[in-house]
Amino acid sequence: MSSPFVLIDSGLILPLVGVVLLATALGCWREAGSPRRLWRGLFWALFGLPFLVGDLMLGSLGKPLTHRLIGLLVLTLGLIAGMGYSAGPGSPPSPKDQQRRRQRAALLGHRLFLPVLAIPVLTVAGVLLGPLLRTAQWSLMAPQHLTLAALTLACLSALLLAWRVTGDSPRQALQASQGLIESIGWPLLLPLMLAMLGGVFLASHTGQAVETLARSLLRPDSKAAVVAVYTLGMAAFTMVMGNAFAAFPVMAAGVALPFLIQGRGANPAAVLSIGMLCGYCGTLMTPMAANFNIVPAALLNLQDRHAVIKAQLPTALLLLALQTLLLYLIV
Repeated sequence: MSSPFVLIDSGLILPLVGVVLLATALGCWREAGSPRRLWRGLFWALFGLPFLVGDLMLGSLGKPLTHRLIGLLVLTLGLIAGMGYSAGPGSPPSPKDQQRRRQRAALLGHRLFLPVLAIPVLTVAGVLLGPLLRTAQWSLMAPQHLTLAALTLACLSALLLAWRVTGDSPRQALQASQGLIESIGWPLLLPLMLAMLGGVFLASHTGQAVETLARSLLRPDSKAAVVAVYTLGMAAFTMVMGNAFAAFPVMAAGVALPFLIQGRGANPAAVLSIGMLCGYCGTLMTPMAANFNIVPAALLNLQDRHAVIKAQLPTALLLLALQTLLLYLIV
């Protein structure tokens, strides 16, 4: 029995991302008078390459060679960014541009929010209705990538709505996307890189290494020390990795499971839930969580790129202390 035809799946979504990144690269190369335009364009072109031809490389070159080439590409991106040749977080717009944006925003009014609000509404609707929009012969969205497909469909619908509201052209949309991507800069890569880092830690059995280190430094009968190592370790690992989901398996396998759950019979649901919340506290305090802390600062054109972290820091520290105390009482 043949599988049903899928209209929106990763084979469509990933090339769309690649097209946007390639358009950004072309926009950089076409700029006049920019001393770094060649490097900036190369940075975004290399970033978009796996999205465009990744599946083709897997089919023609095989997994081992493709993975090595992508690894070399990642190192090249890091080298370009590290040497300061790529676009970093952009500078705030000039007073003239700010005045022009205010005038345009005042003209459009609250209609500007319609495309933005349409994205979450349509995404939720797509996730809920996606399983119903299929037959034995076809499916609107790939079941295994339902959320991503729904988000893609929502973004395309919001783009059409934005054209309707503003009256701008598709070319202006691509130019605006280039400005947005360049204003974010290299932190746009961090979520992808950190997700791969979590996989590397799992494959290298980092959790077992953390357990061995903890056994050599901690007294298992010291409940306060074990609880503090777990909660503060979750926050610290998350700050390093930028993602609580990547830190979670390492600290759960290295500290929570052997010392708290097996060693003291603590409730697994309570221990792991509190540990994840401690990881989220770390997310609030690190620039490595670029999509939470650096990207908003760039989108809002804040003078201080760490303003979001500074605003969140007191809340994060208070929550971390309270969760550590709560876990101590529960254990």
